[in-house]
Amino acid sequence: MHAAAVVITIVAALIFSYLYVIRPWHLHWGASHLDRIAALPGDALSPFSSAAVTHAVNIDAPAEAVWRWVVQIGQDRAGFYSYSFLESLVGCEMRNAFRIVPEWQQRAIGDTVRFAAPKRFGGRARMIAAVVEPMHSLVLATPSDWELIRTGKEGLDTTWAFVLQRKGANTTRLIARLRSAANVTLWERIANFLFWEPAHFIMERKMLLTMKKLAEANPQVTLSAA
Repeated sequence: MHAAAVVITIVAALIFSYLYVIRPWHLHWGASHLDRIAALPGDALSPFSSAAVTHAVNIDAPAEAVWRWVVQIGQDRAGFYSYSFLESLVGCEMRNAFRIVPEWQQRAIGDTVRFAAPKRFGGRARMIAAVVEPMHSLVLATPSDWELIRTGKEGLDTTWAFVLQRKGANTTRLIARLRSAANVTLWERIANFLFWEPAHFIMERKMLLTMKKLAEANPQVTLSAA
């Protein structure tokens, strides 16, 4: 077999492996078939989404303990419990706080959840809390979609949902679902495929596992001052 044929065979095998093994795994890491097809809070806000990513993790702690960590997310709060050095590397100025802070325990519909310091990226790195159901769900929408949603219209951009399902007195299933924008260009699809999907998986997996660790270590956590 010629060297060129060997290279082509290897490349084809790698592409096949990524498309049919690796990519399906990281798009639905931790999620069961039922998780993937379930209608979750926030889905109806962006019914024409071009794609959805669903990740999930079981946490040996009550929903109340898990919610305390979920509600604190945001660059101006506890961060996103992920790789803050990578987030800061692109200018987000991210810091994670691995403690419960009373001032961060309230979220209201319409609140801004920042992904970077306000002075960065023209202040555009943010989403809006479109659904806030304590101990059950937090759904974020883009500012442009929020303007549509608040007037009763359907969104066309990205939503990011965190849903807590009670599986017993002391067990919670935390599901994270990212729904992509409805109308994406070919180049946006390529960028999602090559970069944003793997990057989202790496960061969100770390986020969910960190919240699992924190909630299980403090199932009856006591609020402390910042």
